[in-house]
Amino acid sequence: MPHFLPITLDEVHRLGWDAIDIILVSGDAYIDHPSFGTAVLGRVLEREGYRVAIIAQPNWRDDLRDFRKYGAPRLFFGVTSGVMDSMVNHYTAARRLRHDDAYTPGGEAGFRPDRATYVYSRILKQLYPDVPVVIGGIEASMRRLAHYDYWDDRLFPSILIDTPADLLIYGMGEKTITKIAHALNEGQNIESLHSLPQVAYRCAATLQPTGNEVITLHGFEECLNSKRAEAENFHHIERESNKIVCKTLVQSYGDTCVVVNPPEPPMTSDELDASFDLPYMRLPHPKYKKRGDIPAFEMIKNSINIHRGCFGGCSFCTISAHQGKQIASRSEKSIMAELHKLTQMDYFHGVVTDLGGPSANMYGMGGRDKARCRRCARYSCIQPTHCDNLQSDHSHIINLYRKAAATPAVKHIYIGSGIRCDLFSNDNHGHDYLREVVLHHVSGRLKVAPEHTSSNVLKLMRKPSFKLFKDIKQEFNDICRKAGLRYQLIPYFISSHPGCRLKDMADLAVEMKQMGYRLEQIQDFTPTPMTLSTEMYYTGINPETMEPVYVATHANEKNEQRQMFFFYKAEYEASIRKALHNAHLDEYIPKLFDTRPISRQPFRKKQR
Repeated sequence: MPHFLPITLDEVHRLGWDAIDIILVSGDAYIDHPSFGTAVLGRVLEREGYRVAIIAQPNWRDDLRDFRKYGAPRLFFGVTSGVMDSMVNHYTAARRLRHDDAYTPGGEAGFRPDRATYVYSRILKQLYPDVPVVIGGIEASMRRLAHYDYWDDRLFPSILIDTPADLLIYGMGEKTITKIAHALNEGQNIESLHSLPQVAYRCAATLQPTGNEVITLHGFEECLNSKRAEAENFHHIERESNKIVCKTLVQSYGDTCVVVNPPEPPMTSDELDASFDLPYMRLPHPKYKKRGDIPAFEMIKNSINIHRGCFGGCSFCTISAHQGKQIASRSEKSIMAELHKLTQMDYFHGVVTDLGGPSANMYGMGGRDKARCRRCARYSCIQPTHCDNLQSDHSHIINLYRKAAATPAVKHIYIGSGIRCDLFSNDNHGHDYLREVVLHHVSGRLKVAPEHTSSNVLKLMRKPSFKLFKDIKQEFNDICRKAGLRYQLIPYFISSHPGCRLKDMADLAVEMKQMGYRLEQIQDFTPTPMTLSTEMYYTGINPETMEPVYVATHANEKNEQRQMFFFYKAEYEASIRKALHNAHLDEYIPKLFDTRPISRQPFRKKQR
């Protein structure tokens, strides 16, 4: 009979359990849907025969009763901050506290601590010192080695140094957490699992692995004293995360070291299907009904994820470091089965809001010669040039869209995921794909992400030339004109990215004015752990070339760059003029603003 995983003691009693095998602790509310990691891991473990309970958004400020309500699990605690890094969840790019939380009922803030994975694991070890604690999710995954923390503005050690966790799973953890559960169930201790793939662990420096398949990084203390050492470390970390066959990474912290084992092989289509085909309720737990909707669920409830991974290689993105560079695509059968389940939900009214993934149009793509892929260490299959081994045919996804759109009860299918226009070529049906999306899967606005107009900044972002956006815009407009559609192509942009100066933003503003855009989809660059852009921001060095990079770090300078997006708003004109003048960029003022004297009519007294 369909059921939710238990989140209360009453539910555990109704199930007749005398013990719980695994307890998952999460900073998110429990939503039983394949878009939320706690539900996925819980269902995967349930499929393997384990009794799994969830502690969702426990109160860490009282007598800790939420952490104690089930007692100790038989095997281990699994801990995550939730779908997002808790600091990204809590703070804006200006380090201001957010007043809402999309992963909490009613969107209410304050239901998880800063650095939630750290806090939860410490509490659990305090209460249950003998029970293994395994951490994972985006917060743990991206902090598995020394990393720059934007919110404290300093270099942090591996999360395994600052928490008492016994083991860390990085990336998408279904296969690894299952192996951990089986091993502990067979009587092995947690220390014996240090050889598992896709885990990181802490050990004495005298016990660290050595050999040709090990890369010894600069130690944490050395990185504190040398930003160049930190940049050199990241070059190795990123290079290994882009490979299928990786080396072990080791970093010392005094007498202790952290070891990161190579990952599991990319998931096969069958393995990915098995994860998505589990009996999810596709709903938040009914306990939350009286507290209001959960915004994150409302956003994705009518969407379907069709693949994992991304080979785009954008400097500011964590997807490849977490999900991997290789694309793991679901079978058409699995996707259509989920679509059928979606059409049966009470909340579904005929509109699928997304049929996509990290990049909408990478479905079914990958290397033709897998042996070449196993030897490859490129950060991207499409930047700075397309790999000649890449199979990027769009016909598969076009056919999927058409089959899905023909499903009874489906009125419209929209594509909400970002589209990689730099994947299009004359022989891979990419332009046919764009036409298909514009004519049948756009609600009026299609969003793409050129990110900037400056060639220098785009190179550091690992993004294509802005000319591509102009070409795509022309193609988009031609499609719309021939079809009699009045749709809009909406660009995303980022300010204050490493390498970006005020002049680059002024050029962007002028370009947007000439193209007739008044920008809405913009953001200020926010450094997050384990991205190339963050390493450039912290070190002032490009780890790929070891050359210096200009970085806007002062709040005033970042604000000046961001204001350039809003050149068309009268309230920003004075401050933009001042910033341009102070930067000796006066030539941009007449390009952005009407410098003619304001014509004032003489005041005339109203005649009676």
